[in-house]
Amino acid sequence: MQVGPEHTAVRVALWRAVHLRNDSAPYVFEDEVGLRLADPEDDWQRRPDMDPVTTGPMRAGVLARARFIEDLVAEQAARGVDQYVILGAGLDTFAQRRPDLAARLTVFEVDQPGPQAWKRQRLAELGFGVPPWLRLVPVDFEVDSWWERLAATGFDPHRPAVVASTGVSMYLTREANIATLRQISALAPGSTLATTFMLPIDLVGPDEQRLRRFAEDGARSSGTPFVSFFTPEEMVALATAAGFATAQHISSAELTARYFADRADGLRPAESEQILLAAT
Repeated sequence: MQVGPEHTAVRVALWRAVHLRNDSAPYVFEDEVGLRLADPEDDWQRRPDMDPVTTGPMRAGVLARARFIEDLVAEQAARGVDQYVILGAGLDTFAQRRPDLAARLTVFEVDQPGPQAWKRQRLAELGFGVPPWLRLVPVDFEVDSWWERLAATGFDPHRPAVVASTGVSMYLTREANIATLRQISALAPGSTLATTFMLPIDLVGPDEQRLRRFAEDGARSSGTPFVSFFTPEEMVALATAAGFATAQHISSAELTARYFADRADGLRPAESEQILLAAT
């Protein structure tokens, strides 16, 4: 069983930190807590996957999806939604960075037991602890029902919720992705899902194909290979077939216009990772 954090979760946390150290203001997303949780070696910025130039598009994609989802949570909370579920939470730091917003919700972080136990310990060591509105939900996805574990920690499927799943779909089989969509589509009316997915590599431009192969090689060497890829049209169709009343693809171009316009450093997200927004 995995004891510490997943390698990909650490990379995401460090990319957020790189943004504040190497990119220009205004910052798309500000997160120093993830770096404190990860507690990397002093020379972490010299890691090959931290190069601010070659990994820029992937880092920008991570920032874009984090900002998009946090904006969505704030918007839905203003409408009265008070449950937020993070599937594959990793080193997510929403509860620590935004206690003003998180305390108005019940936040459910769903993750593998080993990494989550490690995170619980780190939160205690850093003085954050686990407040009563934050529920850490350990799930062994190979043998447990995440849905049953979620309900056991106080989640109410009869009340609207925001469900976020970022950087997860590519690790799941097509069948598992469809099953997850069907489960979430059964939530109360007014619920919203935001999930990322990866394009088939033949739909990615030549420059980004190099970045994708870098990412895929890293995932494979870590023992967590990418197995599922979808076109935007396919993901929207799958969400609709699963039971969502509406499903909208949020393109890389839209995220660029929303969060990266007029940047002096030219930082832009890659096109190979997209966001699907589906709402019942």
